[in-house]
Amino acid sequence: MNQTQKQLHENIKNSISETVKEKKIGVAFSGGVDSTLVSKICSDMDYDVTLLTIGFSESHDILFSKKVNEHLKYPHHILEIDSETFPEISSQIHQTIKTENLSWNENCIAFYYVSKLAQSLNLDTVVTANGIDELFCGYNAYREVFPAGESEINKVMVSKLDNELKMMKAANLIASEFGVKILQPLLSSAFIDYAKTIPVSEKIHDSEDLYRKHIIRELASEINVPEISCTKRKKALQYGSKIHKALLKTR
Repeated sequence: MNQTQKQLHENIKNSISETVKEKKIGVAFSGGVDSTLVSKICSDMDYDVTLLTIGFSESHDILFSKKVNEHLKYPHHILEIDSETFPEISSQIHQTIKTENLSWNENCIAFYYVSKLAQSLNLDTVVTANGIDELFCGYNAYREVFPAGESEINKVMVSKLDNELKMMKAANLIASEFGVKILQPLLSSAFIDYAKTIPVSEKIHDSEDLYRKHIIRELASEINVPEISCTKRKKALQYGSKIHKALLKTR
């Protein structure tokens, strides 16, 4: 592990220990590199980790998370979304968070089901990997602005972080119905400040870079995150769970 990876590892661990006080936790889990990295680090830190996956039947996240957990072998629970009750639930969430922002609605719906699953398992704390895509150039938007240089990349980062912090407040409002707290250790102000000091070249290489988040993937590989997860291209929660597709049908 090189020095930058070591520092990143330490900062993630510090942020988790400062944010997550409960020892028995659920981790919102898709099998992608971000949620698998957070799950592995939490488990290595002796948290009692249960993986929580939601999605429609046969959705990408359900199938892929099972495959990744064949390597991890952590307790893993899956909630399949019922297509009969989905329109009513998505409508209720829309009325609660009062925004037309499609991504916010999709994510809050996802966290509704994650929280429902957590409650059924007597878990009141769910940890997520939110923040990694924002801070380590995980989105396509970073490829699009890459030719304009670092200052434009940083503008996108500020905007993405602002949106994510506000969206997770809305997600916590939804989760609170189930007595569940959703924690995002990698959106803590200390971790954000640290992550911004990592050179952009460790995150994204050029405008054709379809993988991005390189230092995250390298650290994941170093700490024995399954290889299929380390090399997995990003698939956002709303797409991997098929929530996006289902929500468009209800509109």
